[in-house]
Amino acid sequence: MLTFNGLGLGLHNISLLSKAKTRSISAENFTGEKGKGGMATEGTAKQCARDLGVGWKVSPSILIQGKSRFVLADIEGPGAIQHIWMTCSPDKWRSLILSMYWDGEEHPSVCVPLGDFFCNGWCERANVNSLPISVNPAGGFNSYWEMPFRQKAHIAIENLGEEEVYLYYQIDYALTEVPDNAAYFHAQWRRANPLPYKEDYVILDGVKGQGHYVGTYLACQVNNNGWWGEGEIKFYMDGDREFPTICGTGTEDYFGGAWNWEQPKGQYCEYSTPFLGLPQVIRPDGLYRANQRFGMYRWHIMDPIRFEEEIRVTIQSLGWRSGGRFLPQQSDMASVAYWYQAEPHVKFRELPDLDELEVI
Repeated sequence: MLTFNGLGLGLHNISLLSKAKTRSISAENFTGEKGKGGMATEGTAKQCARDLGVGWKVSPSILIQGKSRFVLADIEGPGAIQHIWMTCSPDKWRSLILSMYWDGEEHPSVCVPLGDFFCNGWCERANVNSLPISVNPAGGFNSYWEMPFRQKAHIAIENLGEEEVYLYYQIDYALTEVPDNAAYFHAQWRRANPLPYKEDYVILDGVKGQGHYVGTYLACQVNNNGWWGEGEIKFYMDGDREFPTICGTGTEDYFGGAWNWEQPKGQYCEYSTPFLGLPQVIRPDGLYRANQRFGMYRWHIMDPIRFEEEIRVTIQSLGWRSGGRFLPQQSDMASVAYWYQAEPHVKFRELPDLDELEVI
């Protein structure tokens, strides 16, 4: 983590003084101004606070209308976002799109469905206990990714659905100087449903510039029986074409597990650690749940994958068939790639429509 002017503090330097100014944006203080919190006279809980008045939880959340976009934060820099907390109804986690723009850029550096950004891509909660992402009962989303900006940070959420959504949120940040070598945070979502036969799943490509790759979230629905996680992840960097510089040994290996995640015998074992996890296994129920679904993450915080000019990341969807042969699978796969890089970045491809985003 970065450690500049009081940002990125760990236990080893938490005692250091800093001139950074701490601020926070929420529905109780939309601008984050000093001394302006809790002053709302209108809000989603006005009726509940009718006997108490100003200062008594008048505006704890926002109501986002269907087919509309809401600006969560417009912050003048320099500074860095340090923590984001959000919660809303799980059935909206794929239809709410979180986007972030740094320093007045035209195209977002972050564009991800809300649930997937917080390692919950199946619209069903799984607790996550990791260093940069924490999801807690009963649906509290937390991000501790450090997000520096020099002139401005713009964060918005778009409701692609027809129904209105109540969203609770808080964005904690510091106003402070940002060093020249601090890169900008990026996150991009992709999906293949189903993955074409004998094709690798592309987690990320088209990235140009200097930076470092810091994490992968993968949501996978397996559409066949048998063990499914033999696929290798590959990192193509700085001129790699046919063959990558980094090649993994299997899906469960990359996410920090081994031997099919099978513990005890015949069962998947969910786990969530600071840097790696399989926090979600959704099992068939014999009626409407016909396939197994998995959610897993791998953070390259202690081992960032650095690139000077470009990076491309793929993973195979690979199982077993008769005769001890590998089976290229046609799974439903969605992912979020997280990385830092110098701007400008290449414009992301457009997100699909709501039908193609939907968890079905």
